[in-house]
Amino acid sequence: MPELLQRLQRLLNPRVVAVVGDQRASGYRWLESLQTFHGRLYSVQGDAAEIPGIQERGIENVAGIAEIPEPVDYVVCAVPPETAPAIVRDCIQAHVGGVALCTAGFAETADDVGIRLQDEIVALARRGGLPLLGPNCLGLHIPRLGLRFSPQQPHGPSGSVGFITQSGSHGLHFSLEAAAGGVYCSALIAYGNGGVLEAADFLDVLARDADTRVIGLYIEGTRDGRRLLAALRSAAQRKPVIVWKGGQTEAGARAALAHTASPAGNRALWEAALKQAGAVAVEGLDEMLDVVQTVLLSKPAAGSGIALLALSGGAAVAMADAFAKAGWNVPVLDVPVLDATAGSRQNPLDLGPVIGPDPTSLPRLLHDLDRDPNVHALALDLSLAGRDRTGAGAPTDLEALLDALQRFAARSPKPLVAIVPPAHLDAGSAPLRQMLQERRIPFFPTVARAATALAKATAARAP
Repeated sequence: MPELLQRLQRLLNPRVVAVVGDQRASGYRWLESLQTFHGRLYSVQGDAAEIPGIQERGIENVAGIAEIPEPVDYVVCAVPPETAPAIVRDCIQAHVGGVALCTAGFAETADDVGIRLQDEIVALARRGGLPLLGPNCLGLHIPRLGLRFSPQQPHGPSGSVGFITQSGSHGLHFSLEAAAGGVYCSALIAYGNGGVLEAADFLDVLARDADTRVIGLYIEGTRDGRRLLAALRSAAQRKPVIVWKGGQTEAGARAALAHTASPAGNRALWEAALKQAGAVAVEGLDEMLDVVQTVLLSKPAAGSGIALLALSGGAAVAMADAFAKAGWNVPVLDVPVLDATAGSRQNPLDLGPVIGPDPTSLPRLLHDLDRDPNVHALALDLSLAGRDRTGAGAPTDLEALLDALQRFAARSPKPLVAIVPPAHLDAGSAPLRQMLQERRIPFFPTVARAATALAKATAARAP
């Protein structure tokens, strides 16, 4: 294994962590976040006024990194910009495994002083062989180690999503929203300005990581486009890689330059490069979450034919439009399925007259669709299932319906997704969403999101 990969393995699997410069004014944000860390945690703080608050948290404080009595694998550096070079020197001398320089005020400011300080720090780290995240970053979140950069983030579950991001806030939101859906990170790396370490470095690591099944990337720009393209291509040959490119418009490119000092580049070139590399592009955080969830919870479709099932005729029409726009084929069914009166090859299917008040007929319908050679995936709109409905065609046993879906998803090679409205539109959907999550059936708040997620998740896993 190349030397840099070995160093990054140490950084991403720390046993000893130190926080430099945490303060009462920030609520000891870093130390509070790291109270859940499974290894040993130290504080480095020379201000006597700050030490009592650190000691109240049961954390040992020392005056300098050199005083820590064991090798330090990861340092969180929260000192002012002008102090950062001295801390980087101390870390190099102490043979620290890696540093996250969390302070802002460097090249992203476009200020001569900030640019000079970043250049100085980058030169120091490169000469000293120090893996450096940042500056202007939030660093690492590894739930299985209790390693966090926010007290809100989950800890304990061992996840399967590697998420690399230039934006710490996008990383935080991804980790929180994914966890709310039962999906956790194997490693989340927020690298900010990317003065030393960039996305390409972590793509190489996560591509080799046994715990990581899918890689998500938020990127605004890069210093070395060819190297990034090579890393994307290599990673995508091993596992799905989903990319959200920030700064796609003129206004967004200006914002990216001010955010992480990253020149965003030409949108058309980026899109062509991602396609060439075998990565799949998404348009925002929601789409990133949707595609990652679908990759993890469903199987790839073997073709573009989809069977659409709804609980009303209007929903069936909306599904047909949305899935066709997303590139799906909505074929006439090869195998007749039973409706209330006779055999039918209609697609989309209105489940009301098909299953009637007896949801036990659903397994027979699913069996028919499973053996239809024109059908490669299924989507089911459950928008009305959580409501208190009466009358003909209303499912009377939601548990039985969902159990049938779960059995189908387990045995069939064809992926299945569901559409359930958010709770603010339908209060009855909350328990339905919970039941789907427990059965590990991917679901989405709109038909359009379901159609796009299933299409892009399938593309991400194409050979």
